[in-house]
This record gives sequence, structure tokens and C-alpha cells, in this order.
Amino acid sequence: QFQLVESGGGLVQPGGSLRLSCAASGFTLDYYAITWFRQGPGKEREGVSCISHSGGMTNYADSVKGRFTISRDNAKKTVYLQMNSLKPEDTAVYYCAARPPRYQCGAAWTTGPIIGSWGQGTQVTVSS
Repeated sequence: QFQLVESGGGLVQPGGSLRLSCAASGFTLDYYAITWFRQGPGKEREGVSCISHSGGMTNYADSVKGRFTISRDNAKKTVYLQMNSLKPEDTAVYYCAARPPRYQCGAAWTTGPIIGSWGQGTQVTVSS
């Protein structure tokens, strides 16, 4: 069935790096834009980054611009989120979600429907 599985989280010190992975199964990843979200303690879920189905368009939350990089390898059916210069405020559970076909990661990239249900997410904790 249509499934995305997040991995790669962990405990890291401020200034450190992590690479998250979002692995697809049960469908062809090539046709779908993917958005990374996160939900910190006591906070609402927020969009972190988006990548179009081809990888040609990306977008980022202002809070992570210049520190995070989203990429994808459709042959490996995986989307990545490279996170550098991590800060304590990046602590959250990170989720990935697929967007409907032809979804563009434009100005409204944090809104719109997702396909399927939310996964378990992967915990990222930034602390000294």
C-alpha cells in the first residue's frame, strides 16, 4: 500500500548535522511532490521543506533556509533532508508526506492535501 517511512533522526548537539530519509513503498515516487513537516513539543505541525516530483522546484521555511537541503533520488524511491547547523529549536518529530500529482512546491507549499495518512515520524533532538 501507499507508504512513506521516515528515518535518520537522533540526538545531536547544537551545530551538528543529521540526514533524514523518507522511503516510499507501494507506489511510484516519481509522480509526487514530497513535503517535510515537523512538530515540536507543544507546537503545531509546520512545513519545513518541499520538493517537486522532478526535484526541479524546492521551497523552505524561513527558519531553516540556508541550513537545510531537500533532495530526492527517485531511483532509490527516497527523499532526503540534510540538516546542518542544527539548533535546539529544531527539536521535533519530523514527518514526510506526499502531495497529489502535479502539485507544485510554490508559494502555498505548506498548504494543501497530503496523500495517505501520517507515518510515525522520526525524532530529532538537538541538545547539549
